[in-house]
Amino acid sequence: MLVDSFDVAVIGGGHAGVEAALASARMGAKTVMFVLNADTIGQMSCNPAIGGIAKGIVVREIDALGGEMGRAIDHTGIQFKMLNTRKGKAVWSPRAQADKKLYREYMKKVCENQENLHIKQDEVVDILLEDSRVVGLKTKLGLEYRVRAVVVATGTFLNGTIYIGDKTFPAGRAWEPPSTGLADFYKRHGFPLLRFKTGTPARLDRRTIDFSFLEPAPGDDPPPKFSFWTEPIGTYWFEKGKKQALCWITYTTPKTHEIIRKNLHRTALYGGLIKGIGPRYCPSIEDKVVRFADKDRHTVFLEPEGWDTIEIYPNGLSTSLPEEAQWELYRSLPGLERVELIRPAYAIEYDMVPPTELFPTLETKRIRGLFHAGNLNGTTGYEEAAGQGILAGVNAALRALGKEPIYLRRDESYIGIMVDDLVTKGVMEPYRLFTSRSEYRLRLRQDNAILRLSRLGYELGLLSEEQYRLVKELQREIEEWISFYKTQRVWVAVGSDVKPYVPSQLLTGDYTLDSLKSLGFDIPEHPYVREEVEIQLKYEPYVEREDKLNERLKKLENISLPEDMNYDKVPGLTNEAREKLKRFRPLTVGQASRIDGITPATITALLAYLGKLD
Repeated sequence: MLVDSFDVAVIGGGHAGVEAALASARMGAKTVMFVLNADTIGQMSCNPAIGGIAKGIVVREIDALGGEMGRAIDHTGIQFKMLNTRKGKAVWSPRAQADKKLYREYMKKVCENQENLHIKQDEVVDILLEDSRVVGLKTKLGLEYRVRAVVVATGTFLNGTIYIGDKTFPAGRAWEPPSTGLADFYKRHGFPLLRFKTGTPARLDRRTIDFSFLEPAPGDDPPPKFSFWTEPIGTYWFEKGKKQALCWITYTTPKTHEIIRKNLHRTALYGGLIKGIGPRYCPSIEDKVVRFADKDRHTVFLEPEGWDTIEIYPNGLSTSLPEEAQWELYRSLPGLERVELIRPAYAIEYDMVPPTELFPTLETKRIRGLFHAGNLNGTTGYEEAAGQGILAGVNAALRALGKEPIYLRRDESYIGIMVDDLVTKGVMEPYRLFTSRSEYRLRLRQDNAILRLSRLGYELGLLSEEQYRLVKELQREIEEWISFYKTQRVWVAVGSDVKPYVPSQLLTGDYTLDSLKSLGFDIPEHPYVREEVEIQLKYEPYVEREDKLNERLKKLENISLPEDMNYDKVPGLTNEAREKLKRFRPLTVGQASRIDGITPATITALLAYLGKLD
């Protein structure tokens, strides 16, 4: 029964689905979002947190393109931190703990009130085609809809299966039904399907934790924000004194590890029930104990799930042990001796389609008008999903409206790096973003996302003219101050001599803009301009060096690697890089660079070892 027609349909209401649906609707496409439960739009299935290394940069890129994730976490966050502050600002990245319930409610309200966006609680079981082109879809209730483009963002729901020890049942999240019909569609049309897995820890009763034994972990003051448009508008920092929740730190113990080893055969992974591949960079606690047998403890962060809930998220304690063993495990940690479990930990296995099936626009190569985003492409993480979601939603709307698609380059965004990695290298395990995946990480910083991508957001109709005008005014002011500091001169005492310096030269050293102010120079009044001018001037010589290195990377095919090279002697390689280089034995550095999981940082380490870095 044909009931309605839409330009774009989005299947899924998670982080990828929300950004896809909002982007499509905001671009003027009549959009429908199909969800299994309209009350769980924007649900945080695992850790109620946004951001992290590289991930926080992606959230700011989504915001610069006109997406919603940054504004959502700014309005519902309960603790904010800037990570990596002991390192250079190029690898800083914001992270925030969210109020899980408020975040979900915020996203649901935004979707419900978005013009051109319609929400349907129903399961899509088939996508209808004509001449390998999307023309409609069919739901479990027997309804048909005409559509011009579809974004599939099913997360972990596609043929999802939950594991708690030897207990297993179909689910997309614990106690929520999976999506099963679409798997048949992909099989019929020749798409390969792989099984990946992930997991989540138990949720703990705050009232049963002894915090006197725990190390407090407060937020930053002033706290970083994610959206350029959250008050105060035009900066990436909140005012000082923002109310924040407290997190805590505890550690596993030798007793914890003994309990895990004793019950290892009872876990779904080591007991043989799970066949899917799990995330290397977010392993279960049993994985950590097996893989890092020499470590006598692992850090666990106890993070509140909201202002008005007793639930605590033990970050670092994912497991698929049977529930009775989980109680013993969690109670072996300091401060948790009498802890009560509200929800058990579990592992989940689900279907995904290899992302090599996609163009860089995230449209499938086999079917015109069919786009994929999120876990379906083999990624892990809310931020990676949302970044793909906004790109897929934009291109689905462009396809439906008869316009040319866009793609993001590696040198302009971390979203572009992620998508390029996915569609050119594919995935052997769940993909997670790191700054080390980027050969442009000095250019692609958390502080300049709005300068890099706001023009595209405006051209797509996702940022208003007023918003874009503000960015252009700030960019003009930044450029004028940089020019000023490069042309003026100042006399500075160096030992017994007084020498003339251009202020920009001083800023590449230990000087700051405050130092220049003490020398009598004016400095920018606007906080964002002041911060950006200093960062750009400090990083200019390093960016130039990075640009030269990237030119050199193009010539890597002529740099040979010995067949018997001992990679154990190469400083700066990760365990993963060593493992893959030993297995594939590349003959050139260029060949090494194309191995899945080999990052630009690995190539730099190889060049340095070979004496080819100059």
